[in-house]
Amino acid sequence: MKVYETVTEAINDLRKRGYTEDFNLLFDSIQSKNNTKVRPEDFEVKETYRFEGETDPGDEAVVYGIETINGEKGVLMYGFGVYSEDMSEDLIRKLK
Repeated sequence: MKVYETVTEAINDLRKRGYTEDFNLLFDSIQSKNNTKVRPEDFEVKETYRFEGETDPGDEAVVYGIETINGEKGVLMYGFGVYSEDMSEDLIRKLK
């Protein structure tokens, strides 16, 4: 697994390697740009990169390289902290 200094560096490299979709986090699924919802059982996390804020724990983030059962590859970024999203138990287990 590669090591990246920044979130941007990780995302840019994943894009170069074919992870072109942008996924957004919903409560019980992820959603693609075209509003297609993908449930936890319909995608696989292929790569995970964790970033910790040096001075502020609220700056922590995780970048996921995800592939759906339809072969769609994309990136999901999840930020920890006060503003993090609520997730279903199934989604939490999938992204753990």
